[in-house]
This record gives sequence, structure tokens and C-alpha cells, in this order.
Amino acid sequence: MKVLILASAFSGLTQRVFKELLLLGHVVEQHYDLDEIILRDQVSQFEPDIIICPFLTQRIPEDIWRQYLCLVIHPGIEGDRGPSSLDWAIIEHKPQWGVTLLQADAEMDSGDIWDTRVFALREASKLSVYKREVSSAAVDMIKSTLRNIEQQQINPRPLDYTNPKVKGKLRPLMKREIRAIDWQSDASEVVVRKMNSADTSPGVLISLYDYPVYLYGASEDTSHTGHPGDIIAVYKDAVCFACATGSVWIQQMKCKQHPRLPAIKLPAAQVVQHLLPVHAWSAVNTEPGNCVAEDIYSERDGEVTYLYFNFYNGAMSTRQCHDLKNALVSIKQTDTKYIVLMGGEDFWSNGIHLNCIEAAADPAEESWQNINAINDLVLEIIDSPDHMTIAALRNNAGAGGVIAALACDEVIIRDGVVLNPHYQRMGLYGSEYWTYLLPAKVGHRQAQKITLDCEPMLAAEAFEIGLADTVFPEEWQAFHDHLKVYCRELTRQVDLPAFLSNKRQQRQHDESIKPLTQYRAEELQEMKRIFDDSGSRYHQERRAFVYKQKGHPVATRPDASYGADPLREPADTSEYSPLLSTAGSGA
Repeated sequence: MKVLILASAFSGLTQRVFKELLLLGHVVEQHYDLDEIILRDQVSQFEPDIIICPFLTQRIPEDIWRQYLCLVIHPGIEGDRGPSSLDWAIIEHKPQWGVTLLQADAEMDSGDIWDTRVFALREASKLSVYKREVSSAAVDMIKSTLRNIEQQQINPRPLDYTNPKVKGKLRPLMKREIRAIDWQSDASEVVVRKMNSADTSPGVLISLYDYPVYLYGASEDTSHTGHPGDIIAVYKDAVCFACATGSVWIQQMKCKQHPRLPAIKLPAAQVVQHLLPVHAWSAVNTEPGNCVAEDIYSERDGEVTYLYFNFYNGAMSTRQCHDLKNALVSIKQTDTKYIVLMGGEDFWSNGIHLNCIEAAADPAEESWQNINAINDLVLEIIDSPDHMTIAALRNNAGAGGVIAALACDEVIIRDGVVLNPHYQRMGLYGSEYWTYLLPAKVGHRQAQKITLDCEPMLAAEAFEIGLADTVFPEEWQAFHDHLKVYCRELTRQVDLPAFLSNKRQQRQHDESIKPLTQYRAEELQEMKRIFDDSGSRYHQERRAFVYKQKGHPVATRPDASYGADPLREPADTSEYSPLLSTAGSGA
């Protein structure tokens, strides 16, 4: 079938739908941000059999939806209508919620119902629920519906509010007042629920030292108390506010009116330091003991240690890279034999922290510090001669985050995960030893294709080309159950001494051909050139990204100024020792 994807942004869900449809053999075109003139021209030339809208916040022009079948994913139960579906479900503490595939009509969200699914609604942020339960159900419904259309098994039903099974209703846009925090009366769980309904957009607005500040990334804490509304503790990037009962840790803030702060999301502690009077900052508890906002933690299961790094939106600042490396060093000093890198609850890793870089006094210098810090982390993973390392890609990953996973001995991926293992769309060459790790995993020609095409990659594709070694089920608990069983089996079945001996020999062999220090030096030479050029595309793309400026969302080949081939064919293609040219990438 000829399918046009119409969406407001090239989001994770949109990327997945795009690649899933291609794998099923459909002819797919894409349109983003709904330019009506361009859309009409595209539709008239492409003549799609169906228009799929996985993530759409704009109204489809009437002449389009009347002429073509347009199916829209709505993140709500049957009958639910309005732009704040998940927001209302979370703030009202619904035990169940759902996703509906409906036909575009004159009234928003009121068209015929083509499919609907329900799920238990977790205590989690809007982003987390959307990325996991909503996305999974949406993809399944789209694939099932297209299959039914091809088989002419079409049976949509009109929205019927007289049907007692239809529980949804029209809800208005959730306004700021609904989420407003009353520190004097709101318990910590209420504050977290309000914040979850607004994360990652629009955030919850408060007044902090006479500045309007948006809050993001909340977790409840019952061990710290204080005067409601006061900042009572700071730990790493997080800030703890006292509530009427209990307290909440806040990961990120955005202040739009401070002269020394850019109006972007930043670590909460960084924002507060600019706002808080010096005498008040000195009184804040910076050693709060057990902190539920800890972003790096581990669990031990026999000889296996699971290392989690739950960084907001998957971005890894210089500090976080150092801390994660140090945590890995500490684990290596124990008697554990297997180390599993788990990433976070919503992202595995997306590489360097572009927002922190943008906010730095010298973005070029902070870019340099951040890329070196993540390189140190990746080197620590590679240099694990006495341990078997496993990357468990539970969630989406991008750029240097994907490459960091390849530093492990084995890569396990959850079905449904989307990877973006490339750099050039951010105008960067890339580092993290990618010129060593990527060809070693997938071969030179495939590495070349990945870095030039800049396409999202599904878990199934990653497995097919050898980027991932194993795919486990998409369902969250099933994935973790399989992972635990798999790792326990490893401890019983793998001849670990023989495995580690082969691993050391391979590393020595690779080192004799081309030392890791040379890969790093060559990569960083290109990165330094880009960082130091204030007019480079990287600095432009970074600013556009952090300030959410509009741009063409579809990955395309980089322009000629960044080179056409980031990997030149090595003299001996049996050895994974690619040389460098002058291409661009991301971090």
C-alpha cells in the first residue's frame, strides 16, 4: 500500500511507525509540521491509499480528510477527546487508560473508531507512558489495521456515547491552574502527579525567588521534611522541595527571565544556584543521605551486577559521565563477574548533554569537556578484561549512547526500541571510539551506510545487521524476566575464563593493528575543529535543537561541506581499523 505519514514531528513513535511500515513492504512518504500548500501538492503527486497520523497536534485540512482516508492515533480511551488526554488521565489517577485509532472528521477526535486498546496506567510521567504503553499499542493497531484493509476486513464503528462501554468524554485543554502547586496543602504524591501530567511539556510553573520557573522530572520522597515550599536539600543535579506532607525531588528546571540563564531545561541545582541568594544556598543540605533522586545505582544478583543510569531524557553531562565511569570502576573492584548496563527508565542514552553545553559560559569548551568525559566512560567499558559486559538496551538510544553500548561484549535489545546510531544530523564527526566499535560490530560497509544514511533503526534491523546480538520481547516485564534468566544462564553455561582469555587476546590483536589512543586522537581532532569553529553547523544545530526551533525532521545525507565518507576503506578489510576522513556527525 501507498502510505503517507502525516505528523507534527519526527518523534520516536513516528520514527518507529515509518520503519515498521517500510519493513512490511509498504511504499511510504512522510510529511511533517503540516504545511498545507506543500501537503496538498505532495498528496496529489503521491496519491496515497491511506494517511496515517501517529503524532499530530494540528488539524488536517478538510479537503484532505474528505478525499483520503486519514487515521489518527489518539492517546485516550474510546470516546476521549481533546488535546490533553494523558494529562487528565494522570492527574485524575485513572487506573486504566488507552489508545484509539480513529478516522479524521469535521470535529477533532470524533471520527469513526477503527481500533482501541486499554492498559494499566502506571504511576509515571506523561512521556514515560507515551513512550512505552501508548507507542506499543499504537504501532500494533496501525499494523493490524493496514493488514485488515489489505484483506478487505474493514469494520469501523461510529463514536457512540449511548454505548455504556464508551467511557471517554470531551475534555478541554488542561490549563495551568489545574496543575498549580499549593505547597501548603498538596501532599508529595499530589505534587508528583501534577508534574507527571506536565512532563516533559509544558512543565509545572511556580514562582521561585520572584522568577517564573518551570519544573520537570519529579520523584516522591518521604524521608525529608521541612516548611512547605522551601528548598530543603540538593543532591547532584536534583533539588528537594518540602510539601504539605513529604517532599519531592525535581530533576530539571527552566527559567525564562533570568539574565544569566538560557530559557531551556537545565539541571535543577544549576538553575537554583543562579536564583538562590548566597546566604540561602549555604544553608541548603547538600548531603541528604538516602536520595530517591540518585541517577546512578546498581543491583546485585549473584555474580551479575546491573548498573542503571537514569539520566533525564538520556542526556549525559560531563559530571554524569564522570560519575558513571566511577561507578563502573567501583563495581569492577568487587567480585562480580558480569556487568549489565541498563540505562534509564525512559532512555538508554542519547550521548552528550546539549542543553548543559548551550548554557555553559564557553559552549565550545564544555563540548570538549563533555566529549572527553564520555570517551573516558566508553574506554572504561572497553577496558574490562576481567568482566563480561552486556548492554541491555531497554529504551531508545541515539548518537554516542548507541556507540557506548557497542563497547560492551554483548548487546541485548528490547523489541520496539528505536536507535539512531549516527552523528551527522547534529553537524558533528562523532567520537566515543565509534570508528573502532561500529565497524567491528557490523562491518565496514554497513558502518559506512549507517553513518551516511542517518536513518532510525528498529530493534529487528539492529539484530539483522549484527548491531544487537539478541532481541527480547517488547513488553516491559517480559523483557526484564528474560534478561534475568538469560544472565543467570550465562553464569552457569559460559566458560568465563576461556571467554575472558579470548577477549584479552582480541583486544591485544586490535591494539597491535591500531591503538585505541590513535582512534581517539583522530576522532577528537575532527571534533575539536568543529567545536572551535563558532560558525560550524554543530553550533547552529545545537541551538536549534535546545530552543526547539523548527527544521526539517527527516534524516538526510549530510551536505558536502562535511564530507561524503566518514570511513575510508582500510587497506585490509579483514581488520576493523578504519581510517578517518573529514565527515560530520553527532555526539
